[in-house]
Amino acid sequence: MAADLRGWARRRTRARAARQWAALAASGDDLPPSRLRPLSDEARALRLTLDRFLGRSLAQMDRTRIGADVPGLPAGTDWHWRPTVLSAPLSPSGHAAPAHGTRLGGEAAVWHDCRNRALILRQSVNREADDLSPFGLQLETMAFTGSFLSLSIDLPQAALDGLTRSHIIRLTPRLSVERPMSIYARLNVGHGPNTDELLRHMGDLTPGPPQDAVIEFDLYYVEMNEKRLHKIWLDLIFEAPQMNAVVLRDLFLSRHLRAEI
Repeated sequence: MAADLRGWARRRTRARAARQWAALAASGDDLPPSRLRPLSDEARALRLTLDRFLGRSLAQMDRTRIGADVPGLPAGTDWHWRPTVLSAPLSPSGHAAPAHGTRLGGEAAVWHDCRNRALILRQSVNREADDLSPFGLQLETMAFTGSFLSLSIDLPQAALDGLTRSHIIRLTPRLSVERPMSIYARLNVGHGPNTDELLRHMGDLTPGPPQDAVIEFDLYYVEMNEKRLHKIWLDLIFEAPQMNAVVLRDLFLSRHLRAEI
């Protein structure tokens, strides 16, 4: 009973705050600048807090849903994850002409050397019935003149917890392209002062329906110090990206122990 009363009081407090902001929005044209400035600062801080809550809550709900909707994970899977950029709405949702290293959300960043920055990076909404991820990530290139283009995804600390050379990290991407393109995936593991890499060819993609793949990174081939792990991230490397559009419709990662023989 006490818990119900506390829940009711909290909902009533949030509803009252929502009504106050709605009233301020309706009377915004009549407020003097001296009052608008502090209210605007307060509103921006509130929006950041709400965006952070939505991102975490939707990601948590997505993880619960994914546990049921992704069958066939290898036996012994002890971690799985989908980036927030594909599971929760972002604000801002994209960047036009992004500079080298521009980030979208807390995990994704685009890297390139195109001087005129002729590309667009933005979150998109997945609408196909067989899409498991609610959002996708779209990368459009126009008159791209650079020599390289890649997208990096930082993996969370949970991917490092308990990680050993007996693990295999499994990547299941779902992509579509406007023109034929070759794409590579590179897993980077930072340990102590060193970073080791594993490179895999994701395939030569062609226009048409979204294409699924399964790529595995066997950490047996990484001479990593398991006691000094501090960072792990994934690079998607796009070969000859001029005048193309790539939609990353899903990127699901998991890890499992290799079957010892």
